[in-house]
Amino acid sequence: HTCWTCADPPTAPATPREPGHARRAAAMASTAQKTAITLRGSVEIVTEFFGYSVNSILYQRGIYPPETFKKVNKYGLTMLVTTDTGLNDYLEQVLGQLSMWLVDKSVQKLVVVIAGQETGKTLERWVFDVRMEKGFDGSAVEARPEKELTSEIQAIIRQITASVTFLPLLDEACTFDLLVYTDTDVNVPAAWEESDPKYIAKSEEVKLRSFTTRVHKVDAAVSYAADDD
Repeated sequence: HTCWTCADPPTAPATPREPGHARRAAAMASTAQKTAITLRGSVEIVTEFFGYSVNSILYQRGIYPPETFKKVNKYGLTMLVTTDTGLNDYLEQVLGQLSMWLVDKSVQKLVVVIAGQETGKTLERWVFDVRMEKGFDGSAVEARPEKELTSEIQAIIRQITASVTFLPLLDEACTFDLLVYTDTDVNVPAAWEESDPKYIAKSEEVKLRSFTTRVHKVDAAVSYAADDD
């Protein structure tokens, strides 16, 4: 596989910008009243989940100022999404391309990398592994009850929210990057470039929950820099 990153994400403003209109990372995917789910329907659910997860990580880990986020209701939870125009544009670009690669069945994982702004040292890696469910042949499959799927996604979002209780304090200004692991033969837009995985030399890992649409399964985990002592 190959690891790709889009053009450098915008850095958090020193002073809050005028809030822009937060746009959804992906079209809402409603599974209510549906008895089947297609590959594209699953891609919409997974891409939308990634959008909300990235927003939650950036908020919970203090990468952007809290006043640049607004509250929205999603998955039966109060979620926080950015109102920063530059960040919204970047996330739209990344998630849009991610969605196309998912439709092509070319994605293995999405990684949110948090690094020290001055040192460039990777401090955290939030890894979302994506794989096709066994037996999926490309045709529509029976959809899961929306309540079940939402409950699984809720559990992951709640773990991201609770991460401040077990992750080391980020006591320096930090930046983030989004890495997408794909098959080697994908079509890559000009704005993207090959990236190293930005591993953490000495790390500890906390496995998070997973969810399945019956087309895709997503497993989540976070690694963080371990103390030297």
